[in-house]
Amino acid sequence: MRFLIMLGMTVCTLHTACAQQITDELHPYDYSIEKDIKVLHGAVVSAHPLASRVGAIVLQQGGNAVDAAIATQLALAVVYPGAGNIGGGGFLVGHLKNGRNIAIDYRETAPAKAHRDMYLDSLSNPVTQLSLDGHLAAGVPGTVAGLFAAMKYAKLPFAKLIAPAIRLAEKGFVITEAEANGLNHARADFERLNTSKTAFVREQPWKAGDTLVQKELAHTLTLIRNKGAAGFYQGETAASIVAEMKRGNGIMTLQDLKSYKAKERTAVAFNYKGYTIVTMPLPSSGGICLQQLMGMVENYPISQWGFQSPQAVQLMVEAERRAYADRAQFLGDPDFVKVPVSQLTNKKYLATRMQDFTPGKAGSSEHTKAGVLPESEETTHLSIIDADGNAVAVTTTLNGHFGSRTVVGKAGFLLNNEMDDFSVKPGVPNMYGLVGTEANAIAPAKRMLSSMTPTLVLQKDDVLYSLGTPGGSTIITSVFQTLMNTLEFGLTPSEAINKPKFHHQWLPDEIAVENDFPDTTIQALEGMGYKVVKRGPIGRTEIIKRAPESRYLEASGDKRGDDSAAGY
Repeated sequence: MRFLIMLGMTVCTLHTACAQQITDELHPYDYSIEKDIKVLHGAVVSAHPLASRVGAIVLQQGGNAVDAAIATQLALAVVYPGAGNIGGGGFLVGHLKNGRNIAIDYRETAPAKAHRDMYLDSLSNPVTQLSLDGHLAAGVPGTVAGLFAAMKYAKLPFAKLIAPAIRLAEKGFVITEAEANGLNHARADFERLNTSKTAFVREQPWKAGDTLVQKELAHTLTLIRNKGAAGFYQGETAASIVAEMKRGNGIMTLQDLKSYKAKERTAVAFNYKGYTIVTMPLPSSGGICLQQLMGMVENYPISQWGFQSPQAVQLMVEAERRAYADRAQFLGDPDFVKVPVSQLTNKKYLATRMQDFTPGKAGSSEHTKAGVLPESEETTHLSIIDADGNAVAVTTTLNGHFGSRTVVGKAGFLLNNEMDDFSVKPGVPNMYGLVGTEANAIAPAKRMLSSMTPTLVLQKDDVLYSLGTPGGSTIITSVFQTLMNTLEFGLTPSEAINKPKFHHQWLPDEIAVENDFPDTTIQALEGMGYKVVKRGPIGRTEIIKRAPESRYLEASGDKRGDDSAAGY
């Protein structure tokens, strides 16, 4: 699949010299979807070929993995509006060539006027549509603050990194069939939930080869380029967000925006059979759950049982059941609740959790509760490794596809619907079927619990893999399976992400499998007493492997979307 994009001359009047080198590479722009590449110097893989190409150009022109991550995220905010964003949030995990691990949390926060029962009716029943659609569903966006928090680890000027995104928004880009279908599918919601005309709705249905132009978004990006984070959280853009809130009965204020801060946190790092797994801490549940999952299966001969064997799948399912039960009970924003992280990840505790595991017999979520302690799927992921050994894994999200489906008037970007990731009411499932307790209840300025799990694998302090995926509640299990597929079953990067997946999350008590999952394994699991339900695609995993023996980078984009790799 190839598209030719004519982007014209730059509209920037400031910083033109420092940005010109990258934007020249985008004119004319002939792009293709590349699923698997093998390169020597630097590689990027993301949900869109244009965004991956932008990141690769940044690497080729002297940027490091963090530079490329910033530029790729900004490009995704233009070319992948369903999840790429400046109106949402995310997490960045990195490993630097000096040996340092970094973790940047730019998860959204609840507005100051948010409260525990804001989505309940007069009878205390949840009105879940309020946390999913429209203005009241939006948390305070964190992406822009996160990009600037990452700049301390970058090499190039921000103006150079944002230039491709401005060009793509101002002059437009040619959309794929998948993008056209997504815009057409969301049209009714765009018309219902917006107070002004958006670039995503036009008179005729969208089709592959059409050009999507987002001039209002280009203006917003230009303000960010010229004024930094204040170009988003203050001034004209902030005023547009608040005006949009007033038109749609939202509650976000100027003070909410001005007060937002991204946070650097200590990355989760744990050992698995000689590998070091580096991933995201709370408020991502992914890091803790991943450590639990790998700790619970570590002492079983899973590699001998083999890839997608009934024994291996059953073991992983039962580990998932227990980890998700603990997630529901204990996890939340660590700035608001005390989470017993060390107890949850203790090896003795994890061994105790598996004591009632019976090979060949299905467990039960009715009997498997949280442990006893002394306590949208529309997200998007990108992975990058550069020539110096710096590596970044970034997962960002609007939550649902196109988030709240509300575009900020005059500013041109979509707002998230992350408020649904709180426990709207303890025990009531969110859009992904996940339940929670008071630990994840709504509170002003609190970060909602996330499943995003950007992850790196190190071998003797050298990066071996960068990986991650979207997929809501399936993110953690998809990353877990990808790690098992590579580290235990010996699959190639492409095989590891593209083979059919399965998922269990405690409640509902069923194994979800992709439609092409092996029938023989399904039948064996059903024979053990499991309920197995077929479903559509699970996640869109991106992965890069640096082969220790050759130093080549093998980058693969998921077959389930327009995901694409680029490098040099």
